[in-house]
Amino acid sequence: MDIFNVLAFIGGISLFLFGMNAMGKSLEKAAGGKLKTVVSKMTSNRFVGLLTGLGVTAIIQSSSATTVMVVGFVNSDIMNLSQAINVIMGANVGTTVTSWILSLSGIGSDNVFVNLLKPSSFAPILALIGIVLHMFFKKDSKKNLGLTLLGFATLMFGMETMSSAVSGLKEAEWFKNLFVAFSDNPLLGVLAGVFVTAIIQSSSASVGILQAFATTGSISFGAAIPIILGQNIGTCVTAMISSIGTNRNAKRASLVHLFFNLIGTAVVLIAYYVVRAVWAPAILNESATLLGIALVHTAFNVVTLLLVFPFAGLLANLVCKILPGKKEDAYSEIDERLLRLPSIALGQIKEKLGEMALAAGEALFVSLDSFEGKSEYGKISSDEEKTDHYEDLIGTYLLKLSQQKLGEADSKSVGAYLKIIGDLERIGDHALNIAKIKEEMDRDHIEFSSMAKDELEVCFRAIKDIWVLTSSALEEDKVELAKRVEPLEQVIDGLVKRVKDNHIDRVQKEECSIEKGFVLADLLSNVERVSDHCSNIAGYLLDMSEENLNSHANILAYRRGEDFSDLFDSYSLKYRIEGKE
Repeated sequence: MDIFNVLAFIGGISLFLFGMNAMGKSLEKAAGGKLKTVVSKMTSNRFVGLLTGLGVTAIIQSSSATTVMVVGFVNSDIMNLSQAINVIMGANVGTTVTSWILSLSGIGSDNVFVNLLKPSSFAPILALIGIVLHMFFKKDSKKNLGLTLLGFATLMFGMETMSSAVSGLKEAEWFKNLFVAFSDNPLLGVLAGVFVTAIIQSSSASVGILQAFATTGSISFGAAIPIILGQNIGTCVTAMISSIGTNRNAKRASLVHLFFNLIGTAVVLIAYYVVRAVWAPAILNESATLLGIALVHTAFNVVTLLLVFPFAGLLANLVCKILPGKKEDAYSEIDERLLRLPSIALGQIKEKLGEMALAAGEALFVSLDSFEGKSEYGKISSDEEKTDHYEDLIGTYLLKLSQQKLGEADSKSVGAYLKIIGDLERIGDHALNIAKIKEEMDRDHIEFSSMAKDELEVCFRAIKDIWVLTSSALEEDKVELAKRVEPLEQVIDGLVKRVKDNHIDRVQKEECSIEKGFVLADLLSNVERVSDHCSNIAGYLLDMSEENLNSHANILAYRRGEDFSDLFDSYSLKYRIEGKE
């Protein structure tokens, strides 16, 4: 093996790793929305979690990516530790798909149809389809599919280049001796597998490199098996690194991944020593094949799963004892490790938007209810501070997410969410303003007339209803609920005007004071602004469903429709205040 073979091998491994990375990333983007739905809504059913981890990893072909994703979910409180354990175990089996695809390269036959099954035969065709989809189509889904095919073709060309570059090693005595050492001392093989996989941070890629070396015929099954065991430990490095700076449960999830593979490796390695010492099967001295390596890789992960899965609860208890609980932050952060998966990152943001909306809604309802009883300014102030915190937290994350390569739909969602958090924060501010008005009224012994109280009660009911519609539309992604907000906002505008006009009429009749009018006007201004912000939020939700961000144009068009008119008339009857027309 000369310098040119070394350079060819470096080029081959570079293409191989690049192709695997490109294919995985494009698959993540293409399937991002589905992954978000499947993974973030994980149930506590153990087998569903297991199958989800297996399926997601088979799709994106990286157990490391799946595990990092799970660590991020746990860190953001989207998934608990028990759910994470099941997904991680499934991911370890799902990662074996890559080695089976690569094993097709080892097909040997003169039959044309059989040879067409070899990736090296159909990879050029996939590359051609991929470049056409990527260069000549504008739709993100087509471009992502094109990148996936290009990534796969690049991976296979890299594999072929590596195999060709190392073909001369079958005559090199030092190369044979190296793998004989691994066969004689399996622990050295395990350490070699750990080391290589820890560096490239992908067991799939590490197994692929081993398969490339296996084409020389110089690697026996006795040498390959320990290396494969070590590769499964080495892949844990990515999750361990990703857990730095996370909360306690996220660190536990990464530790589960490590222990899962350590336990499996220890048991299988002991069994390997026993089998070799007692029976010394001849197959251990035979040359490892691409198919054989894929089979060993799968068998190890399946055996480990069968060993550990029944004791998942004990494993959870073990990591909890190693990392005992401590008080975490009052607010769970949004995990930046998921920025590389925009659709899933948006799922995290949606969770935080729900928490922000809950704080804003509680502040609003308590402030309105305080007019029927004692003021709870402290509670409202605390909820308003939460909305400020969430605005900073979500806004910062969205800006970081906007710097990623986003698809058109995700980019529009980021823009809409940036506007929505501003409206939610302002609703919290108006709730606090309403609470301050109540505090001032109590301090100065100001009380509205019974007629004004009745009118305000109608306004407050309408405001509560518009908030319920808005928050439900935001949480449930229901366009029909969002469409009901704008006609109610128009009715609330009319109610506010009617209350103001009625107050002026009472002042003229000397039934009320001008001083109370200033307080009432300030209160109504905040009430009206809350409904305006609800209208804005509903408008942004409608924009996303219409795949544009021209909310004013959408609302104007909607106001001209029959549905709007019917809803407006219905709300006008439900929330009615008597007065001069």
